[in-house]
Amino acid sequence: MDAGALVDDAELKQLDNHDVKEWLNCLRDALYTADDLLDCVCTKAATQKGVRNFLPSFLNSEERQMVKEIERVVRRIEDLEKRKGKLGLEKISTASFSWKTTSTSLVKGNVYGREDDQKALVQMLNDNNEHHLSVISIVGIGGVGKTTLAQWMYNNAELMEGFDRKAWVCVSENFNIVETTRNIVKEISTNTQDLDSFNSIQDALKKGLSEKKFFIVLDDVWSNDHHQWKDFLAPFQYGVKGSTILLTTRKEDVGSVVQTNYHPHYLIPLSEDYCWSVFAANASFPESNGSPTLEGIGKKIARKCDGLPLAAETLGCLCRRHDAEEWEKILRSDIWGFSTIDSKIIPALLISYFHLPAHLKRCFVYCALYPKDYLLDKDELILLWMAQDLLRLPNRGESFEEVGCNYFEELASRLFFKPSTYNFKRFVMHDLLRDLAIFLAGDFYCRIEELGEQDEKKVLTRHLSHISCGSLGPRISKVSNSILKLESLRTSLYIDDLFNLEIIGSKFKYLRVLSFHKLDVLPESIGELIHLRYLNLSWTDINMLPELLCNLYNLQTLILYGCTKLTMLPSGMHNLVNLRHLDLRKTSLEEMPGGISKLKHLRVLDFFIVGKHEDNGIHELGGLSNLHGSFQLKKLENIVDVKEAENARMINKNLISKLYLEWSSGGDMVSNTQTEREILHSLEPHNGLKELTIRRYRGTIFPDWLGHCSYNNMTHISLVCCMNCCMLPSLGQLPSLKSLYIRDFGQLSSIGIEFYKNEDNPSLHIAPFPSLETLQFQDMPCWEVHCNEVKVPKWQRFHHI
Repeated sequence: MDAGALVDDAELKQLDNHDVKEWLNCLRDALYTADDLLDCVCTKAATQKGVRNFLPSFLNSEERQMVKEIERVVRRIEDLEKRKGKLGLEKISTASFSWKTTSTSLVKGNVYGREDDQKALVQMLNDNNEHHLSVISIVGIGGVGKTTLAQWMYNNAELMEGFDRKAWVCVSENFNIVETTRNIVKEISTNTQDLDSFNSIQDALKKGLSEKKFFIVLDDVWSNDHHQWKDFLAPFQYGVKGSTILLTTRKEDVGSVVQTNYHPHYLIPLSEDYCWSVFAANASFPESNGSPTLEGIGKKIARKCDGLPLAAETLGCLCRRHDAEEWEKILRSDIWGFSTIDSKIIPALLISYFHLPAHLKRCFVYCALYPKDYLLDKDELILLWMAQDLLRLPNRGESFEEVGCNYFEELASRLFFKPSTYNFKRFVMHDLLRDLAIFLAGDFYCRIEELGEQDEKKVLTRHLSHISCGSLGPRISKVSNSILKLESLRTSLYIDDLFNLEIIGSKFKYLRVLSFHKLDVLPESIGELIHLRYLNLSWTDINMLPELLCNLYNLQTLILYGCTKLTMLPSGMHNLVNLRHLDLRKTSLEEMPGGISKLKHLRVLDFFIVGKHEDNGIHELGGLSNLHGSFQLKKLENIVDVKEAENARMINKNLISKLYLEWSSGGDMVSNTQTEREILHSLEPHNGLKELTIRRYRGTIFPDWLGHCSYNNMTHISLVCCMNCCMLPSLGQLPSLKSLYIRDFGQLSSIGIEFYKNEDNPSLHIAPFPSLETLQFQDMPCWEVHCNEVKVPKWQRFHHI
């Protein structure tokens, strides 16, 4: 059975046919089960010796029960296939639209049809200058453009001139005044320590706003609780005249409970002409000199958007290929007739979803696990997709991560994700798109907040999360009975009490994703989760990892970020042969386990501590050619042989962008400084490196590669605590160097001409330091040269010296 083609048709017909919906749930459940069983077979085959003899021994072993389960699920799928005719299901293809992908750095377009609204809001802002605190609310239905208009004000430099403080915070339906206040403090202050109690948070906000003119945006506000607002607004009374809070809300009565200088502004849907302008802009269709046929179809589509810019934007993105037949399909879609009375779903968004390729549909629906206004981390989401096998197999020379990045970019170019207004590294989903994801996810995805103690329907659930976004939500213990029914659970995001539940290994044996907010001890039973691909223990209090963790053959991602009590890794880490991401940031590791060289797929390894033993020396890095991003080498004093350093093959790791080379002590006298120089010479990185830090180097001079003009991409260099060095390297010929930081050179007394140019290559006549913006010397006890003798041209370009 071509399940994928049938699913496309069933997804459409389930909208108004309960029998089709039940059939689709049964099919998805059976396919999940089949996939789990297949994964179990593949894992056993890969981890048992004598793979050729595996199947006969398997059939004659205690795992015979699994064979019966496989036969049972095959019969289920065959029975479902027989029922498709009675339900009128056909094999269709809805993913045939050609697509022009753009970057997520899509240039923000104009705000169409809101000139009068903009003038009214500017006038309200100006009128506020006689009041110490004013509240403006933009009121309108979902998708009408409230947040877009607020963004226009927030990012308008001319409007914001004169405001000393500004912040943007998403509030959502659960108005947690403690968390909202804390988020505002984080926006306006760099000091966010000791913010444990509500009083301390409010005091910090009061200090940050006192005698200041501020502009605070509270996006997506629902609460009209007078007592909450009274407590929340207390610190805002200490600003100067003109201070303003701007709300966006769907509810008319939200702002009125504030009982201060309050001005509501009601946002009505766009006119048909302006809706067409939004559609045309997102479809890259010229409003003049375009095809009259396409324009006629496009205007009819825009008319169906009911004045909602979000709908017009999304459908416009879908129509970037100017094909009349494809536009006509959208116009004639049966989905326009879908009843929205009992749901929050906008037909235009549903049409955009149904024209996604199947692989993007699955990735989008996975986002139903996140709460409203959650700041999505692109890299984290890609790792979760990868763990759930939602990514296609990479082509030659391509990685899973690159496949996932392309998926994300494509969804973002269709506006399913948008960059966050106030955190440019994160992304958000519009509320209505999140509602769409939840609607499509059905019972297979669930958040703890939605799980009742007697919820029988949720036995289908494969993906479960407890991401509270400031709201405490229900205690896990109150829904533990419901969780225990989820024997085929695949995702457990931040359900901290999961290991307090009994028989975790046998009860949740199909888990692929597991993460925690709080955890003291990771139990031995973790080793039974053979399907696990993603384990996030960041910022937990664990001080050791059980050795049985190394049984997890399928593990791809292990995140230990912020596990400050963790001092060592299990000795069997070399068995995790599918590991790709090992996040060790802010851990307290003292040495590396042996055999790291066997982790051939490793892409992220934040640091490597050079050991003194044969199995954890620097040569272990030789085969790790896929390392990406930032990488730190620690305890380089443990390298005693230049050949060891050469075997690390650092020059071949051309995907590393930032390199940190660190010795434990830079002031030690060494018997042979020439050997120290040769060791550093052997650690020469590839010439595409962007940032380099060398700390506590024990030689007297640097090798020639440091400062060579072939490092065209090098922008930042830090040389710190090189106490034996008496000469600086030739850095002046680096064409892209923007920042140079030099500190604690105990033997350096002067700067010679070699600092500016490489005398070994006199044919180069590049002006020294052509791109330098920041230059800093610090703690140079023997320096005899004054700062004004440092010859760097074009002083006017410097940001800092």
